[in-house]
Amino acid sequence: MAKALMNYLDPGAIILGVEAGNDQEIIRILSDRLHSLGYVKPSFAEAVLAREAELPTGLPLGSDNNVAIPHTDPEHVLKPGLAMATLCKPVAFSNMEDPDEKLQVSVVFLMALSDKDQQIEMLQEIAMTIQSADTITALMQSNTVEDVARLLA
Repeated sequence: MAKALMNYLDPGAIILGVEAGNDQEIIRILSDRLHSLGYVKPSFAEAVLAREAELPTGLPLGSDNNVAIPHTDPEHVLKPGLAMATLCKPVAFSNMEDPDEKLQVSVVFLMALSDKDQQIEMLQEIAMTIQSADTITALMQSNTVEDVARLLA
């Protein structure tokens, strides 16, 4: 099922062991990477940040390694893609189920999708992939893009 993730995940947009001070910083780092790879318009990062403030994307997994899946509207996207980061130290994202609650997030998938219908499918793909605590732990322990590709292939 996770094969679809590697179809969208550009190896150049996988960043491991990132030091980010907060959720906005990691969103900007991943947005900049997608922008430099030609996936998104310059407006993308600000649009993601604005959407995250309104509709948070922290996904509680019932462990210390929660996941966030920030994204925004298709008009900021040039071609569909996905960026991913693992964090050295977790940063707080608001819980998508309870925006007043902050979650400690260790893995971030930034979605750049050009079609609203794709967003739901991709969210489901990511959710299926990350339901396993073992997968999240393995992603956190990945040292190379190849490690990640093996896990998500």
